[in-house]
Amino acid sequence: MFRIIDKEFLSENVARLVIEAPYIAKSRKAGNFIILRIDENGERIPLTISDADIEKGTITLIVQRVGVSSHKLCTMNAGDSILDVVGPLGEATHISNIGTVLCAGGGVGVAPLFPIVQAMKLAGNRVITVIAARNKDLIILEDKMREYSDELIIMTDDGSKGTKGLVTQGMEEVILREKVNEAIVIGPAIMMKYAALTTKKYNIPTLASLNTIMVDGTGMCGACRVSVGGKTEFVCVNGPEFDAHKVDFDEMLNRLNSYKKKESEGYSDYLKSLEIVTN
Repeated sequence: MFRIIDKEFLSENVARLVIEAPYIAKSRKAGNFIILRIDENGERIPLTISDADIEKGTITLIVQRVGVSSHKLCTMNAGDSILDVVGPLGEATHISNIGTVLCAGGGVGVAPLFPIVQAMKLAGNRVITVIAARNKDLIILEDKMREYSDELIIMTDDGSKGTKGLVTQGMEEVILREKVNEAIVIGPAIMMKYAALTTKKYNIPTLASLNTIMVDGTGMCGACRVSVGGKTEFVCVNGPEFDAHKVDFDEMLNRLNSYKKKESEGYSDYLKSLEIVTN
């Protein structure tokens, strides 16, 4: 069992959980993720390790409440325990001193972006970070991003914080004024698609951390497959990061949307069952 040490809501539907997992905390690197199962009847959920404390033996996960399992996880509190936490999984981000790195995150994608921003800065790079959300209430990890960024640009759809506009507009603002050696983008698939198209115009090498459907996390089931440069890759073992200019985002979006209706119906039924219990 993996005990929850601390929990707080960063926004209405996004929770930060600090979990006791000393072996994972010791081994984890930027870009790694875990797969957890709340209880014996729970499904396997992939989540990026947002932070870790080796001395305390803890890892930090940031969870968006979007379905049954994530809802259950967000209702857990300090002192509760999670049945299974497996990791660290996936290939770690290649960190080196390459010059100026443009890091762009959208929505809850800012959470997995943070350890990369931190590692890139500690490696001696100039790090410019662009984070975006629909409105100011959905911006997360602003202070932590600012701490490890030479410059932090905030974009919101409604202009309630930072600059009104999309993450790609913030990225292009940077690209047009100075040389960028590499870009890293994490967020919703549609956001990563257009971020990749933006950097491709300027021939900037770009990595995208993909969020495909996962089941076993060991490369055996094939659920997370994605086409990269015309070749099938498995995000759980070959990724999660790939050359963003080679990813077939349209195929990825189609696969992500395959179960949307059933997921929505299942979540709706679950919320209704909670109302019945409460009443």
